[in-house]
Formats: sequence, structure tokens, C-alpha cells
Amino acid sequence: MQLKTKLANSALTIGSWITLGHPAVAEIMAAAGFDWLVLDMEHSVMEVSEAQAIIQVLDKQQCPAIVRLTSNHPDQIKRVMDAGATGVMVPMVKSAADARAAVQGVYYPPRGQRGVGLARAQGYGASFPAYQQWLEENAVVVVMIEHVDAVNAIDAILAVPDVDAYIIGPYDLSGSMGCPGDLNHPEVQAAIEAVLAAGQRAKKPGGIHVIEPDPEALQQRIKAGFNFLGYALDIRILDSICRNHMQQIRASL
Repeated sequence: MQLKTKLANSALTIGSWITLGHPAVAEIMAAAGFDWLVLDMEHSVMEVSEAQAIIQVLDKQQCPAIVRLTSNHPDQIKRVMDAGATGVMVPMVKSAADARAAVQGVYYPPRGQRGVGLARAQGYGASFPAYQQWLEENAVVVVMIEHVDAVNAIDAILAVPDVDAYIIGPYDLSGSMGCPGDLNHPEVQAAIEAVLAAGQRAKKPGGIHVIEPDPEALQQRIKAGFNFLGYALDIRILDSICRNHMQQIRASL
């Protein structure tokens, strides 16, 4: 079942984040069984050329590649979609207008306003009609809810056609509320609960990024009602495993 179909059915999916721009990292994580992987171009040094190489690896693993953009700009959306991304994760969506702009950047006219070019996604020019059909049926647009303005406009954002899912950025959200990093602040927790409730009303799948590799924390989010969840990221998984193993080794010496 394609990711877009799973999202439309509000099925539980669990993905993770890639910040290390090496295809081997992506190959290992895809083989582990994540439902999707985010290529983080916002908080890493990953370039579009590196993203395309990773997308090629994920395609072979049949793992959807979602690119987290640096901004809601049609030029970058066009480039990563032309590279073959399954979809985009758009930062700092604060309004319905922002959400519509993201959708328009992904789709060709008349559904959107994306410029037409011939690159990897279009078979380097050999399969544009097939890609056009694939795009209409499979492209994914995920909006990031990471500002208090987005919380206040959440119903309008999720009502935008072709927004497939949302994900909460807890750290930026807390910063916009004047308490950066205090994810347990009552107002931050209330904002998260308000977004979850709006998603359930709109029947739009959504979730939150569980930063640390903690299965119990993930289960808590699932029990709360989230069904589009980011679990840790490559550098946190690598760091936590290395530190944990070395602590155990040294303790046994």
C-alpha cells in the first residue's frame, strides 16, 4: 500500500530522520523497516545532489523519501520533487495560505503551479506522462506545525485540500511560546493537545517527532492518538547506542 493511501486511511506509520548525507545510512535505516524516512535539509548540511543519491537508495528499498525543506519555497520544492522525492515536509506552516503554497509547489497545473522540467523523477524525459500520473496519485505533502500561529490557525491549515498529514515540531513550538526547550510546559502541552484534537476532527493523520530513541515515549504518543510519528534520527540512534554500549563495557571491566 502506498504511503499516501495509508495516510488517507489514517493508518499508523512510523518513520525516522536522516541527517547524515550518506546512502549507506539510508540503506541501513530503510532495511530496518521504517515506513518512511525524512531527508532533513533544514538542520543538516545535506545538498540536493546528496538528497537525490539517498532517494535513489530508498527507491530500491521501496521506502518513501520525504524531504524536509529549508523553507516553503517553490524552487526548492520543485528541485527535490524532480529528484524523485515521494513528498515534502514543509517547515513553519503558520496559515492556510502557507499550506496552499506548499501544495501548489508540489503539483503541476491545474492542481498546482509547479514548473515542468525533465529530471530523474520524469525518467530524464522518457516517462513524463507516467510521472504526472504517479504525482497525482502518490505525492505527499506534510505540514510542520511548529509555531503558536499555526496552532491558532490549525483548523484552516488542515482544511486545505491535498495536505496529507501534519507533524508537530515541539522545540520550535515551545520557542514561539516563550519557553524554548520546555516541552512539558502546560501551555506547550495544551497546544499539542489542541493540534491533535484538530487533526482528529479533520481526519488528518498527524504526529510529533520523538527525538530520543525511546520506545516507551513512542508508545505514549501512539496511545495519545498520534498516527504519523517520527522516531529519533540517525545521529541520536548512533550516539545513544555507542554511549550505552561503552558504558556497559566499561562497567564490566
